[in-house]
Amino acid sequence: MTDSAPENAALENLSTEERTFPPSDAFAAQANAHTEMYSWAAADSVDFWAEQARSLLDWTTPFTQTLDWSGAPVARWFADGTLNACENAVDRHVAAGNGERTAIIFEGEPGDNRVLTYADLKREVSRAANALESLGVTTGDRVAVYLPMIPEAVIAMLACARIGAVHSVVFGGFSAEALRSRIDDAQARLVITADGGYRRGAPAALKPAVDEALGGQADSGGPLDAKPSSVQHVLVVRRTGQDVGWTPGRDVWWHEALEAASEEHTPVAVEAEHPLFVLYTSGTTGKPKGILHTTGGYLTQTAFTHLNVFDLKPETDVYWCTADVGWVTGHSYVVYAPLVNGGTQVIYEGTPDTPHRGRWWEIVAKHGVTILYTAPTAIRTCMKWGEDIPNGYNLSSLRVLGSVGEPINPEAWTWYRRVIGGDRTPVVDTWWQTETGAIMISPLPGVTAAKPGSAQTPLPGIHADVVDETAQPVPNGSGGYLVLTQPWPAMLRGIWGDHQRFVDTYWSRFEGIYFAGDGAKKDADGDIWLLGRVDDVMNVSGHRLSTTEIESALVSHPMVAEAAVVGATDETTGQAVVAFVILRGEFLDRVDEIGEGADVAATLRAHVAHEIGPIAKPRTILVVNELPKTRSGKIMRRLLRDVAEHRTVGDVTTLADSSVMSLIAAGLDAPKAARPKP
Repeated sequence: MTDSAPENAALENLSTEERTFPPSDAFAAQANAHTEMYSWAAADSVDFWAEQARSLLDWTTPFTQTLDWSGAPVARWFADGTLNACENAVDRHVAAGNGERTAIIFEGEPGDNRVLTYADLKREVSRAANALESLGVTTGDRVAVYLPMIPEAVIAMLACARIGAVHSVVFGGFSAEALRSRIDDAQARLVITADGGYRRGAPAALKPAVDEALGGQADSGGPLDAKPSSVQHVLVVRRTGQDVGWTPGRDVWWHEALEAASEEHTPVAVEAEHPLFVLYTSGTTGKPKGILHTTGGYLTQTAFTHLNVFDLKPETDVYWCTADVGWVTGHSYVVYAPLVNGGTQVIYEGTPDTPHRGRWWEIVAKHGVTILYTAPTAIRTCMKWGEDIPNGYNLSSLRVLGSVGEPINPEAWTWYRRVIGGDRTPVVDTWWQTETGAIMISPLPGVTAAKPGSAQTPLPGIHADVVDETAQPVPNGSGGYLVLTQPWPAMLRGIWGDHQRFVDTYWSRFEGIYFAGDGAKKDADGDIWLLGRVDDVMNVSGHRLSTTEIESALVSHPMVAEAAVVGATDETTGQAVVAFVILRGEFLDRVDEIGEGADVAATLRAHVAHEIGPIAKPRTILVVNELPKTRSGKIMRRLLRDVAEHRTVGDVTTLADSSVMSLIAAGLDAPKAARPKP
C-alpha cells in the first residue's frame, strides 16, 4: 500500500479513536490473563508455548522437542509427543470426576432441546467411533461431514479424532457440486450427513445433495460424474423425519449404527503432527483450498486462546459461539477449545430471527449465557432491528462479549457493549483466519484497555506486524500488509495434496514471512486496525482506499445499520466507490421525512466526505433491505461487484437468501438509488 497525503489523512481520521474501556478492578482481579504473559512470551515464545502445551493438554507420550522449523514453511510442533484430541476434549474430564458437568446445551430451531453431560458425550462419541470402525474407517482415513448445527455434528468430529481419522466438514449450505469437489479432493471414505435440518422455520433437505454428489441426478437434470470411488458408506442422522432416497449397502442410519455399537472405546494415540482435519476455503475463483491442521499445536493454541481471550471459568461459565461447524470458528471455538477446557456451551441450530427476532436473547436469558462470541454482521443486523428487542430480555448474565469474522466498526462495537453488555462487559475483537487455526490478535479482558474497532495487539507468543511493500514495519499512523513473522502452534501445515500452492499462496509475497491477504493499519498508539482483504482496496484517482474504512464511515452515521462498499470501473477515476446500505429500523419508518433515495444518498456522501475526505465519497449509494450474506453472516462483496459493474452475478448457492441479489440489481438499475419496497 503506497502512502499519499489523502490516504494518510484517511488513516488518521478513522484510527483516531479516543474512547477506551479499561477493565474494572473487579474483573482484572479475577482474570485468567495477566500482563506478565507478554514479557514471558517475548523473552522466549517457544518456551512459552511448551508450557501451555504441558499445562492445557494430557499427553500419552510427553514431547521433548517443541518446535522444528527446519522444513519451513512447514512447522512441526511437539512432534515427538503423542496424544488424542477426543480424549483431551471428553474422556479426561470424566476421569477427573466431572462426568456430570454439562458439556452441550442444544437448542433446535423448532424449540426442541437436549442436554449432554461429559459422561453422555463420552458414551455417544465412543459408540460413534465404534460405528465408524465397523464401516471400515481407520486411522488416517478421511471422513466428510455434511450436517446441520446439531450435537451429532460435534459427536461425528470427535469420533473421527478418537480413531485418528481426518474429518473434512462441509458447510450444510454448500451445493452438491461443492460437496463433491471436497469429497474428491480429500478422497473421503465415508460421508456423515442428515436427512435435513431446520432453517427459518422449515426443514431443509441435506441427503439429496449427498446423493447428487455421489452420482445421482443433478438439479439441472443431468447426472454428475461417476460416483467417487473413495466413498464406501453414507451415515445418515435422522433429524427432520423427511423422506430420503436410499441406496442399500451404502447408506446406514446413524441411530441404528450407534445402537449396535459398544459404549466402550479406547482412543487412538497419534503423533502431535498427525492430521486432525482438512477444512476447505471456498474462495472466489479456482479450486477450493484444503487447509490442513494437525493435532498437538492446534489444540494447544485454541485451548490457550479460548481460556484467556474469553476469561473462561469452566466450572461456572455458559459459553456460546454462534458459528456453524462448517467454518473454522466452529471447529476451534465450538468443538475443540471449549471441550478441551472442560466448559459448558450452547449450540443453536437456527437463525437469529426464527421464530422471532429476539431468539438469541431469549436463549441467553434462558440458559444464563455468560460469554457470547459472534460476527459483526450479526451485531449490525441486530442494530438494524432496534434496541427494544434485546432490551426485552434479561441479559445480565453476560460478562464477556467477542466478535469474529471481519473487522467490526466502532459504532457496532459500542452498541454491542452498551445494549447487549449493559455497558459493563469487556468486548474482545478477534482477528484470525482458517489458516491460522486460532485467535492471533485480540485484547485480553482484565489486561487490555479495549479500543472500539481495533483488534489491538498480537496475543502472547504471536509475532504479527504491519509492513510495507519491502517487508519493513510501517510507523504508527500508517497502513500496509498484515504479516506473521514467526511460526505459531495452530498454523496450517499445508494445502491438502498441493504443497506448491501452499508456498505460492502464503509465503511468496514476502520471503520467509506469512501473508494471507489482509491489509491493516497502526494507529498512533501502535494498535492494529484490520482493513479487510487487500483485494478489497480500491484505487480511486490514484489513491488507495479501503472498503472497510468507508464502510466504517457510513455506519458511523446514525441512519445506517449496515454497509457494504465495492469498487466499480470508472472511465474518469479508474475505480469508483459504490455503497450498499441498510438503514436502521427507526429511520426506515421515517424515510419520507429524511428524503427518498437521492436525498439519503446525498446526506451519506457528505458524511463520508467529512469523515474521510472528498476522495472517498461514493459515486452511488443504494439503500437496500438486505445484503448478500452467507449463512455464517459474511457479506459476499464479489457479488456486489458483479452488480456494480453490470456483470452477470456469480454463484449464489452459498447465500442465506439468493433472491437478495435480484432485488439489489433491480434497485441499482432504477432511475435513482431509492429504497426498494419490501
